[in-house]
Amino acid sequence: MKLSARNQLKGKVSEVVLGTVTALVTVKVGSNTIESVITRRSAEEMELKKGDDVVVVIKATEVMIEKP
Repeated sequence: MKLSARNQLKGKVSEVVLGTVTALVTVKVGSNTIESVITRRSAEEMELKKGDDVVVVIKATEVMIEKP
């Protein structure tokens, strides 16, 4: 599949929590953790589970930078 989004990060699913309507998917990208809430149906159709290799695609109108 081709996407116009340029922010694509390869990672590994570390947890999938299925709710009634949504699913919380946690992905480890290097030493960072990214969480995404998607529909339960999407998670089930993709058969997402712990250990799966995935690509996190970020398309946002706002990205914040902090300098510690």
